[in-house]
Amino acid sequence: MKGYIHSTESFGTVDGPGVRFVVFFQGCPMRCKYCHNPDTWKFSGGREVTVKELMEEYDSYKEFLHNGGITATGGEPLAQPEFLAEFFRTAKEKGVHTCLDSSGAVYNPEHHEKIDEVLKYTDLVMLDIKHIDNEEHKKLTGFENTNILKFAEHLRDLNIPVWIRHVVVPGITDNHDELFRLGEYISTLTNLKALDILPYHDMAKSKYKELGLEYPLGDTPPLSKDEAQKARDVVIEGIKSGLHRQGK
Repeated sequence: MKGYIHSTESFGTVDGPGVRFVVFFQGCPMRCKYCHNPDTWKFSGGREVTVKELMEEYDSYKEFLHNGGITATGGEPLAQPEFLAEFFRTAKEKGVHTCLDSSGAVYNPEHHEKIDEVLKYTDLVMLDIKHIDNEEHKKLTGFENTNILKFAEHLRDLNIPVWIRHVVVPGITDNHDELFRLGEYISTLTNLKALDILPYHDMAKSKYKELGLEYPLGDTPPLSKDEAQKARDVVIEGIKSGLHRQGK
């Protein structure tokens, strides 16, 4: 079986625990306004690879990947579920920790057999929740968040460890009430292992220019680390409120 990837990173330190071999899959249905990998959007193109080739590349770095493993990101890895399942299955046979970085956008609650096959071999999911409000989520990404939240709940029901990621963008996802609501929702995820509240940055502007694309967020200023910490505090307040209401 062959898959299509955009690129690989040999020593990733922000894509899961430890130092990791990161595979960027080609193709994504979402068009997030702050996406920093617009070159992975198209499903055409990319590099055609086999699982054997990827594992050979991993093996060439494995001695340096301390307390790490393999992360599949993108693009959207779940858009190639059969290939991803074979990739993760092969990794698990070698005792390698597997992490899936996903938006959950392709999850269908009525037909998720192929995704479940991937999850059988997945140790950790890093799930991006772009916006807790459905209408605002559509404005930001072109997609509703309904199935994304159902994917989060499916991971909870399967008891697969999850890290929630949320990017705070000035004027878009920095609303106090919506951050609090996000926290209340996260409080229902009993499989939560970590929470990453990430500050928006505009370092991808040059990529958009090279691709002949207009940068969607124009001159939106980057968010400071202090502002991101304040946003995280609000989300944590929401989590505590949600747990209190649940009697926990």
